[in-house]
Amino acid sequence: MRPATDAATSARMSRQQRRDTAPELALRRELHRRGLRYFVDRAPLPGLRRRADVVFPRLRVAVYVDGCFWHRCPVHATDPKRNAAWWAEKLAANVARDRETDAALAEAGWQVVRLWEHEAAETAADRVQAALGRS
Repeated sequence: MRPATDAATSARMSRQQRRDTAPELALRRELHRRGLRYFVDRAPLPGLRRRADVVFPRLRVAVYVDGCFWHRCPVHATDPKRNAAWWAEKLAANVARDRETDAALAEAGWQVVRLWEHEAAETAADRVQAALGRS
């Protein structure tokens, strides 16, 4: 069931990008600058309806750039005042789905790198490179 929201909130939420956000683009530019090649917005596992932002299939590394609001960043998460109970449930479900995705990928032999949107592209790329076994 959808929450009752005002028109301005509905319009703002409908403009939220699902892919190609500024943090994702900055990370991809930095990874490409470092000579790394990858797939974008791809499901790491067949049948898993959850797409990773950056995927290295041969090395079995899936990278997610999580938004601070949507994925409950411990530093920047905020709690909406309007429809608070609905939002609390929605955001908790997002986090639970993230953990479920991480577990499914780990079970299939994948390494998951979760980055926050506020991380600097260079730092985030360092973490991805470490997961790839390249420094």
